[in-house]
Amino acid sequence: MQNKNIKTGYVYSDEILKYRFNNEHPFNQMRLKLTTELLKEAKFLKPEHIIKPRIATDDELALIHKYDYIQAIRHASHGILSEEEAKKYGLNSEDTVQFRHMHRHSARIVGGALNLADRLMDGSLDNGCHLGGGLHHAQSGRANGFCIYNDVAITAKYLVERYNQRVMIIDTDAHHGDGTQWSFYTDNQIMTYSIHETGKFLFPGSGHYTERGEDLGYGYTVNVPLEPYTEDDSYLDVFKETVEPVIAAFKPDIILSVHGVDIHYRDPLTHISCTLSTLYTIPYIIQDLAARYCHHKVIMFGGGGYNIWRVVPRAWSHVFLSLIGEPIQQGYLPLSWINKWKLYSPVQLPKRWEDRLNDYTYIPRIKEISEKNARIAKQVSSWYAHYKDEK
Repeated sequence: MQNKNIKTGYVYSDEILKYRFNNEHPFNQMRLKLTTELLKEAKFLKPEHIIKPRIATDDELALIHKYDYIQAIRHASHGILSEEEAKKYGLNSEDTVQFRHMHRHSARIVGGALNLADRLMDGSLDNGCHLGGGLHHAQSGRANGFCIYNDVAITAKYLVERYNQRVMIIDTDAHHGDGTQWSFYTDNQIMTYSIHETGKFLFPGSGHYTERGEDLGYGYTVNVPLEPYTEDDSYLDVFKETVEPVIAAFKPDIILSVHGVDIHYRDPLTHISCTLSTLYTIPYIIQDLAARYCHHKVIMFGGGGYNIWRVVPRAWSHVFLSLIGEPIQQGYLPLSWINKWKLYSPVQLPKRWEDRLNDYTYIPRIKEISEKNARIAKQVSSWYAHYKDEK
């Protein structure tokens, strides 16, 4: 457990909740509000932790995104984007639809991450989290997978360009971090690592372990695709086996991690069968790696997670708890939080930090699935050991 003197930032304002496609859309920032309220009611999140976001400038967005794309998002904000342009820029699907003031609300998410990065770099903070961010699917010139501007990629490039940092991105979302990967596929200053459900069955279809980068970036992209219905033990075994060798060889100055919690078995959009136990453990592993390799410097982002009442608040709370040096929680959730939100929740809220597992389906193919995952992990580790020897 880290020193309690560590200074931690938490990006939040109610304005972040305005990144919202429509009332029926699965990407619902109410999950951020629920998490923030839970941390406050549990007496962990205090006013001095809060970092207010700003709206990122066009030049900052252009570290990753094309100017014509940024202009298209501005047009979409005011309902003046043509159908042809909407198709060109990925704004014509049910996944990533246009909404009022989308440029401002999307750029604010980026600005929150950059404010946090600046605070880490000037030494006023040691680490922090931005649970309203983690929009890792956005491409340089195209919206994708609920994501408009890629705050993770922009922050990584910002840290390289402004502060000359070596940046390691660790993405544990169930979906492959494709937008981030392709942003740095030829880059040797930023290492991307993504562990995710295989693209054979899940959006975005990429992230095969043979995708390793090109030109100067060869070896700086690491993908660990997992079989559907992967359970806790297999997930954590593969993660531990593959992530630390990558960090040890790359020697980053700072880690950016994406904590999509859609690997949970109750998530409606994915097929991984992990429990809260794994979701609680992941940020502590990354925090420990940051302490040992980066002088504690880590920014943890949110990402996916679509069971917003029963899974996300408890899981994301542990992202923050790992950063402030608090242990994994057990026992009852704050009654004040339950009483406030049960009036709004369409499902029965959990009463405890632990998963009940009363609806967990045990997988008959667990041995076969675990063996396939272990083979991938061994392959990735062996390739990376070879790459490490060359460095």
